[in-house]
Amino acid sequence: MVTFSLQAQPTTAAEWLDLARRAEAIGFEAIQAADHPGACASPFVALAAAAAVTSKIKLGSYVSNAGVREPILLASDVATLDVVSGGRAFLGIGAGHTPAEWAAVGRERPDVRGRVEHCIQVAERTRALLDREMEKPRPVQDHVPFLFGGGNTRLLRWAAAGNVDRIGLSGLGRTLADGHKHETRWRRDQIDTQIEICGDTPIEALVQRFEVTDDAGAAYAKWSAEMQEDESDLIAAPYVFAGTIDEIVAKLGEIERRWGITRFAVRTPAIDGVEQIINRYRS
Repeated sequence: MVTFSLQAQPTTAAEWLDLARRAEAIGFEAIQAADHPGACASPFVALAAAAAVTSKIKLGSYVSNAGVREPILLASDVATLDVVSGGRAFLGIGAGHTPAEWAAVGRERPDVRGRVEHCIQVAERTRALLDREMEKPRPVQDHVPFLFGGGNTRLLRWAAAGNVDRIGLSGLGRTLADGHKHETRWRRDQIDTQIEICGDTPIEALVQRFEVTDDAGAAYAKWSAEMQEDESDLIAAPYVFAGTIDEIVAKLGEIERRWGITRFAVRTPAIDGVEQIINRYRS
């Protein structure tokens, strides 16, 4: 069964709460909020508000920057969200790549090795606090699920060694010189390699482009030119979808057969199309 999470940000209170209700009614598995301090809303505040108007949908960050989040504060936020949601919280965590976020907390962004080491330390310390060491608040869940989001090979191996419950792949690779954009890893052989590293750990693909259209070829050709990617790779990749609902459902099946991926995170513009897809699976 294919499942979807919704990655979203609040704009106004009314719109955010309506979005949370709608996502749950449609059948989204989770609401995910990005965590870029200074550039977006606080994920745990937003998700706590969403928890108040929902009852089933899971709620978590995607992903918290381990470079600017102290383990005790991160654990406290996640545990509090778990309490107010009745046991629906999860934590998404990543190494952090944006220099401005490090600078904002008075730190210089380390090199790749330093960020990897720091991410592992923060994740493992936060895990220990949530599992047993933090007295209050105690999470409702005996085990708060962890999601690692990123593409670094060493971190993927660490994640796949039983340290997280899910791995989020976005098709993004090495951070470019501007500290924001990334190289892509959307070639089929690159995806094959990452899937092999992830082993048996469940994978969730973050969808970067999604368009319901009667002319999938035109959409893929446009994206290929914009991204300077081979069009055939985009047609196969689990990070971009274009076509009719039938064509998108067929592609989801092809992705499951090749890579075993059945979980996808989409952003708000895709919500109408995903609603049709979920209804198709239900019928």
